[in-house]
Amino acid sequence: MTKEKFDSEVKTLKKFFEFYCDNKHEKKNLYIKDVSYKGHTFVYELNLCEECIKDINYSIERLQNCIHEEKPRCRKCKTPCYDKMMWKRVAKVMKYSGIHLKINSIKKSLFS
Repeated sequence: MTKEKFDSEVKTLKKFFEFYCDNKHEKKNLYIKDVSYKGHTFVYELNLCEECIKDINYSIERLQNCIHEEKPRCRKCKTPCYDKMMWKRVAKVMKYSGIHLKINSIKKSLFS
């Protein structure tokens, strides 16, 4: 996967986790996360609770170690790297945020 694709994937995770955490959890902290990928260091600011920071760190680690040059969607991957419990937790975040963010974008375009 290219550095740009990696950065895009992490930014998507960030958006989804922050949306989920903002709506589901109360106590959040600002974390600065340095992530290395293919000789480049990315810096992300994450405003998440401790539970969500653990989950997103797990997901970012999986992205860093993805064996695919052209990354498939994780749910369609033939060689899944998430353990089952973490897969369910991250899928719950992605589903919740994806549905709500899509609804918000539809509302925004209808009423703009």
